[in-house]
Amino acid sequence: MAIADPMPVLTEAEQSACHAVLAESGAQLLVGSVVDMAGVARAKSVPVRRAASFHVVGMGASPSWNVFCIDNAIAFTDRLGVVGDLRLRADLTELRVLGDGFAWAPAEFFDQDGIPVAGCARGRLRGLQARAEAAGLGVLVGSELEFVLTDADGGALQSRHWQAYGLGPMFDPEGFLADLASAMEAVGLVVEQLHAEYGIGQYEVSLGPVGPLEAADRVVLARLVIGRVARRHGLRASFSPLPFEGGAGNGAHPHLSLTRDGAPLLSGGSGPRGLTARGEAALAGIVTGLPELLGVFAGSVLSAARLQPGRWSGAFACWGLENREAAVRLCAATGGNPYGAHIELKCVDPSANPYLAIAAMLGLALEGMERSAALPAEVRIDPAALQAEGAERGADEVVQLADTQAAALDALSGSALARRILGEEIIEALLAVRRHEQHTYAQAKLDELTERFRYAWSF
Repeated sequence: MAIADPMPVLTEAEQSACHAVLAESGAQLLVGSVVDMAGVARAKSVPVRRAASFHVVGMGASPSWNVFCIDNAIAFTDRLGVVGDLRLRADLTELRVLGDGFAWAPAEFFDQDGIPVAGCARGRLRGLQARAEAAGLGVLVGSELEFVLTDADGGALQSRHWQAYGLGPMFDPEGFLADLASAMEAVGLVVEQLHAEYGIGQYEVSLGPVGPLEAADRVVLARLVIGRVARRHGLRASFSPLPFEGGAGNGAHPHLSLTRDGAPLLSGGSGPRGLTARGEAALAGIVTGLPELLGVFAGSVLSAARLQPGRWSGAFACWGLENREAAVRLCAATGGNPYGAHIELKCVDPSANPYLAIAAMLGLALEGMERSAALPAEVRIDPAALQAEGAERGADEVVQLADTQAAALDALSGSALARRILGEEIIEALLAVRRHEQHTYAQAKLDELTERFRYAWSF
């Protein structure tokens, strides 16, 4: 797949307008961030007077940025080593003023001649969005962000009276959620829901549907805002797949809806659950491609500990209407669903690069439609029970996703499908980073891993 046109460059008048906004806000530093293959946000910043230069020319960054690891090691490859230089360019069309002297914009990688870099996650998603639009498709993506609050020193919050989804946790710690809602609104984030989750100290934010590239940008921005508000309250927010051994895991679920020429593809048809033929193929592409691309969606050293049956984490490569144990949950077009039918991918966790996670999900749907993929039968019960029944009969009823990091990475390594969707450069870098985790921490105990990497994916 060809790289899409590079991100648009603002006119001089538009650049001046951005400078005026920054000056009026009192911002002193503009932070431009990318998310690397380990799912970690990396950034450079400039005084706001250099915002136009950051946007048009960019700031220097080593190619090794894409092979930084969660422990700050560098997983060099034959392609990515000590030689070379890239430009990190801030996309001022998504400029946000954060307050307290800071502004933020997402960034993309270019070479020194201004050519988009094939290994740029945000650029790859831009290309897939363009591919969908060229096919006449309308694509919207909503996002769920789960996180666990801890005390300032990283300890679990003590609450003998925590109730899952309870009213009490909305007010404990006092004022956190109200301040968070205000801060999100201030930077233009459209919050659909904000509530306590299942685990002690766990909360969830749901963001409304927007285009794929904007959706990934909003995930990054939301996590940044959550982290800042938590610190103001003397807390920290963990986006680890599993912040504490024995505790609740965090998901990062994208919700995908598809239309063609304005007509929905996931409802109003004659297929199962009202799917159209293209909707069936898109859903089939996601379900059947999941085992190969799990290393993109949940490939970190802590991902497998979360992705277990019975935890609503989507441990099985199957689909079902409102089935929260299936990796692919179809949400029907009903009166209780104002945005219409859509697909939730439950196996994604916050250690995934959000640009790659959305790109991979969209790419699987596009691949499915292009080859008219056949949709597997719907799973209408807990897939673990179906798997057990199949084992008793010697039949494979459903596919459980890889339950080790090594198995997920082996599947990704051998996947021509993954390379078609994300490109050789991204797959090579992603595997290098995750293999470093696998080899370095193969003998580590789970409690050691949760302690060490509790904030690896926090901003």
